[in-house]
Amino acid sequence: MGQESGTHVWLVLWKASRAVERNALASISGLGIGLSDFAVLELLLHKGPQSVNWIGRKVLLSSGSITAAIDRLEARKLVKRTTDAEDLRSRIVKLTGSGRKLIERAFAKHAADMEETIAVLRPREREDLVRLLKKVGLWAESRAEG
Repeated sequence: MGQESGTHVWLVLWKASRAVERNALASISGLGIGLSDFAVLELLLHKGPQSVNWIGRKVLLSSGSITAAIDRLEARKLVKRTTDAEDLRSRIVKLTGSGRKLIERAFAKHAADMEETIAVLRPREREDLVRLLKKVGLWAESRAEG
């Protein structure tokens, strides 16, 4: 096996990421929401009610973008904002009943679609890929921060 340049590894990673993302977008396209809104709903499904700022950090959205996403979801009555009892300046976002129904159904389909997308990898290959991607991601993040 030959030495792969950093540029080549980045290019392969970028192309693979885009292809997997296209599959993810196709998986949720029937919902009438984008990937960032899906990510917010999925996070609330699995983590429960959370502050707007925490959600934004976890789904990698800026302050303005997370507010816009929550506004869209609230307008569709999929989430509800309440005041944080411990910090009156903070807003807590939680799923509504219809939001929970939508994301439970959507996540089940999405999980099956992603399983099909990754089916080419054996279990050990998946473990290796996740381990290596985390290693590169953490290293790149540390370099970007300092």
